[in-house]
Amino acid sequence: MEWLNASITALDWTGIHITGWKLIGYTGAIMFGGRWLVQFVAAKRAGKPVIPRVFWYMSVCGSLMTLSYFVFSPKQDSVGVLQNLFPAFTALYNLYLDIRHRGWRRDKASH
Repeated sequence: MEWLNASITALDWTGIHITGWKLIGYTGAIMFGGRWLVQFVAAKRAGKPVIPRVFWYMSVCGSLMTLSYFVFSPKQDSVGVLQNLFPAFTALYNLYLDIRHRGWRRDKASH
């Protein structure tokens, strides 16, 4: 996985040193933050507070991507690991509960 540590020369014009690990971290952070936009749109459409299943998928993917950045990249930051470990566990558990409660098909039950 050494290639993930190499600088992406196609992005040198930005003036920012970007590696594959940074792209994984950026994507995870955007996904983890973007889940709130998804939740906002779903609540606006429903006219009440709702958490769509995609919120949990984005939570799991986003926190695992940022967690992998802090664990496997040269950054190796224990603060980042702790910051993303609990949300990853919580999102996985909530996704499990959502699937168990409503099944794979969402029309079985509602919140």
